[in-house]
Amino acid sequence: MFNNSLMLILGALSAGLILTLIFPAQRTDAIRITALLSSMVALFLGVASCLNFSSLDDFQFLSRFDLMPQYNLSLTLGIDGITMVFLLLTLLVFPLCFLSCWEIEKQTKQFFNFLLAMELLLVLTFTTLDLFYFYVFFESLLIPMFIMIGVWGSRDRKIKAAYYFFLYTLAGSLIMLLGLFYLYFTVGSTNYFMLFFSHLEKDQQSLLWLAFLAAFGVKMPMFPVHIWLPEAHVEAPTEGSMLLASLLLKLGGYGFLRFSLGMVPYGAVHHETLVFLFGILGVLYGSLITIRQIDLKRIIAYSSVAHMNLVLLAIFCNIQQGLEGAVYLMIGHGIVSTGLFFCVGVLYSRYHSRFVRYYGGMVVVMPLFSGAFFVLTLANMSFPGTCNFIGELLILTGLAARRSISLLAGGSIGVVLAAVYAIWIYNRISFGTLKTRHIDGYSDVNFREFTILATLVYFVLLFGVASSIILNMISFSTLELLIFIKLQTLV
Repeated sequence: MFNNSLMLILGALSAGLILTLIFPAQRTDAIRITALLSSMVALFLGVASCLNFSSLDDFQFLSRFDLMPQYNLSLTLGIDGITMVFLLLTLLVFPLCFLSCWEIEKQTKQFFNFLLAMELLLVLTFTTLDLFYFYVFFESLLIPMFIMIGVWGSRDRKIKAAYYFFLYTLAGSLIMLLGLFYLYFTVGSTNYFMLFFSHLEKDQQSLLWLAFLAAFGVKMPMFPVHIWLPEAHVEAPTEGSMLLASLLLKLGGYGFLRFSLGMVPYGAVHHETLVFLFGILGVLYGSLITIRQIDLKRIIAYSSVAHMNLVLLAIFCNIQQGLEGAVYLMIGHGIVSTGLFFCVGVLYSRYHSRFVRYYGGMVVVMPLFSGAFFVLTLANMSFPGTCNFIGELLILTGLAARRSISLLAGGSIGVVLAAVYAIWIYNRISFGTLKTRHIDGYSDVNFREFTILATLVYFVLLFGVASSIILNMISFSTLELLIFIKLQTLV
């Protein structure tokens, strides 16, 4: 049964989406329960597939659908170690998002429909082994997120932020589309395995890598094409910010690993100096600009820029510790950023402000919230014992193995600055003078909110002390990718 668990996951999510579409808009409770149950069933099936997954094998749970055989475009789905961890992250985050928006009243049916559609599209995007269909699913994710920001955003600038997100991502993806057409007419297929062994010329790889850079660099977000991210985070609803930070940003890193390194490795090595320059600037800029922010969402958004540019450095360092650290930090950042944005949402739901100066002494009136926020803050600054620490330690080890002082210094300064802004923001919110005139507006987390925070804190600590859970799963895939890069660049 579980050998075909990927199809069962897609079936559970599709069934949930169909049912929520059929239900009348007035039956909000049935819509909420159906969406949550379908995502929970998908999570259960994902865990089952993980238990049946061999960490010493290549792609597994393969399925093939000849949707357009006359054009040699077949939808192929499969899971390797790297895909598996991103699939599990996706299946974990969405039930928490459904719980987070449980009390939403504005167009409830449409909101839950969009969330289920995004979960289905993300699962397809991470598991697709055909570049054409990857592009289709990758672009399709723009539509529900664009509408979510524009309709359910909290402030007047939400329309502008939605267009920022849409146009930046679309512009980069259109350049990748040109590369996709070139690959199709050159190789005759967009299947991952055929492209993997196509042995393109060095000039071809170099141009194709730049096309991939345009799409994945914007999505990651790489400096200096990160401008859309703070705007989108600030104006998006809490669940939109949780999904942007935890999953949509990871599509950029996943794309670099799967396609930029997996298909055009010479281009990746040839242009690594350009990537390192943008990556170091992104780490330093993101960290320094975070310290200057006064909006809670902007603080977390700019810290995400710094973390993801650190991941960018690790992806292209061509050291196994670096590749493993990049995947580990993306998973850790996905969990931590989800929790931090949810914490901001909890505060905003009680006081309707995200400015730091309006908060202080929260540990007195919200001790449970402050405790969870403290653990997430420690993780955001990569404190030992948390998931981000393992990721950043591996990344710095990989950068040190390159014997480049500038790479190691840039990454290390970013880690130090992360501690500065993390400690500063937690101290401002949780300690200091209690804003007594606002006490009546505060209450500690309820059972639903506590469940979400407790789940995230559990995984933050679990992956901080049991790193083998993730590393055993991804080590074979990263080693195989690294060997392929070395062989291709030596030819």
